[in-house]
Amino acid sequence: MTLPVSTFDGVINMPVMHKAVLAFMANQRQGNASTKIRKFVTGGNQKPWKQKGTGRARQGSTRAPQWVGGGTVFGPTPRAYDHFVPRQVRALAKKSALNARAREGAIVVIDAFDYASPKTQALASLVARVEATDKKVLILTDGVKQNVFLSGRNMPKVHVMPYTDASTYHILWSDVVLVEAGALGTALEPVAEEAPAPVEKVSGAKKGATAKTAAKKTVAKAAKAPAKAAAKPAAKKTAKPSTKKEK
Repeated sequence: MTLPVSTFDGVINMPVMHKAVLAFMANQRQGNASTKIRKFVTGGNQKPWKQKGTGRARQGSTRAPQWVGGGTVFGPTPRAYDHFVPRQVRALAKKSALNARAREGAIVVIDAFDYASPKTQALASLVARVEATDKKVLILTDGVKQNVFLSGRNMPKVHVMPYTDASTYHILWSDVVLVEAGALGTALEPVAEEAPAPVEKVSGAKKGATAKTAAKKTVAKAAKAPAKAAAKPAAKKTAKPSTKKEK
């Protein structure tokens, strides 16, 4: 299948991808770190000792930064780490990431993800067919498909999400990208999956009968071995030619 030229035009813009990934990772930060300066720490209103005459250094409060239990100087406070990236820049970064994976041959187009019910085994077999069992796999569906998401939720190296929700970070995180054809605006004829060959189960009675037969054969071979060993020397003596010369 030929990938659509509108998205896969071969353009890879590294600075734009770096900016998009940096903004995505910064936006994941909560910014909850918080410390108290000396005015927010409880206590310390009274001067610990008088200013002069004790021989000790002058102190004004037990909540000063040099005291144990005192305030923190220049500590972190709650703040926002949000980075804003323009929509067109985000679109260019996402297209660059897809082109980078396409250049590596790491994009696989799937006809459709039609799962009647969540089935992890079905998704695992699909990942195995594309030879990506030990790789990080990103599955991009055409819209929200709950059954596909639930099928891959228990697989640690598989991430399922709609194509429109994928970011530059997710695409660069993955080693292989599985894209549904409908998400790219194309259509593929569905391919019937081959059912695995049935495995015959051996019952306990058959296993016991097979073991008994093997044991009987072993005993019979052990009984025949001494008779064969005794018969070989006798045959050699009988067949040995005479070496005496006639006068």
